[in-house]
Amino acid sequence: MKLPWTRLRELGIVGMNQRNAEFIMPYNERRYYPLVDNKIITKQRAIEKHIPVPELYGHIELEHQAAHLPSLLAPYSEFVIKPANGSGGNGIMVIAGKTASGHFRRSNDNLVNLDEIKHHISNILSGMYSLGGETDSAIIEYRVKFDPCFENVSFKGVPDVRLIVFRGIPLFAMIRLPTRHSDGRANLHQGAVGVGIDMGSGRTNYGVMHSRPIKEHPDTGFPLAGIQIPEWDRILEMAATCYELAPLGYLGVDLVLDRDRGPMMLELNARPGLAIQIANGQGLEPILKYAQTLGTIPASAKRRVQIGKEIRHKFSREPA
Repeated sequence: MKLPWTRLRELGIVGMNQRNAEFIMPYNERRYYPLVDNKIITKQRAIEKHIPVPELYGHIELEHQAAHLPSLLAPYSEFVIKPANGSGGNGIMVIAGKTASGHFRRSNDNLVNLDEIKHHISNILSGMYSLGGETDSAIIEYRVKFDPCFENVSFKGVPDVRLIVFRGIPLFAMIRLPTRHSDGRANLHQGAVGVGIDMGSGRTNYGVMHSRPIKEHPDTGFPLAGIQIPEWDRILEMAATCYELAPLGYLGVDLVLDRDRGPMMLELNARPGLAIQIANGQGLEPILKYAQTLGTIPASAKRRVQIGKEIRHKFSREPA
């Protein structure tokens, strides 16, 4: 049953209109949007700030460059192809291996050949998956292998950590877990599971799927609560540092935990969604409004992390 609007207001749930009017428009200057909308620019700026990112294998901007795919892909049996200006996980092709016959195996175990990969890249270049449908470019990069802590709560995909960073302060976090229904993608709209993360300890505490509370992963049956996210303080500090890549006051930061390389920044979002409230069982409004009242924000990312933990502790309560 859906909660009445008055009850949502009591819980401090922020809706899309309020998010846009009170937090995005006043704090996110449009001139900075290209810094996060274009994944190549974001990746380059992250490298300059010494923030780990998945290694770039290739960048295809024009159709004729696809002719070089055989030599470009020859060294790699695993990789990810994605649109530079895509959103919502659309247009991402994950290659998990290569067969003896030269076919490529996708993460869902389907096989594709080189011509099919070229066709997919052509669709990306045409703007099929880009923001606004404008022409795009294709990124080919390192395929992340998820940390073993997610072995029992993920289905054929890589979980990612979404954080809301407001005025440079990390304030909310959740882990997005792929499911069979989401076809191995960590996208809540496509059926992934969102699980809130306690900002102080880095432990998971509350799961949702399609906006409904759940306690176990739908495909594995393992509990969602009590998972300790490795290197939690490092993750928070990386998220806080991302504010320096794109000075947007209301920022979504997506990170992944690689089993060999540790935390890496995946992408940034100038218009992060609001499902993180449901995953945490707590509304954004009181916490964001309190953060609005703060004076000068420290330049130190480490100090901003500490402030975020203090704010969340101040407003801590059991999930609704």
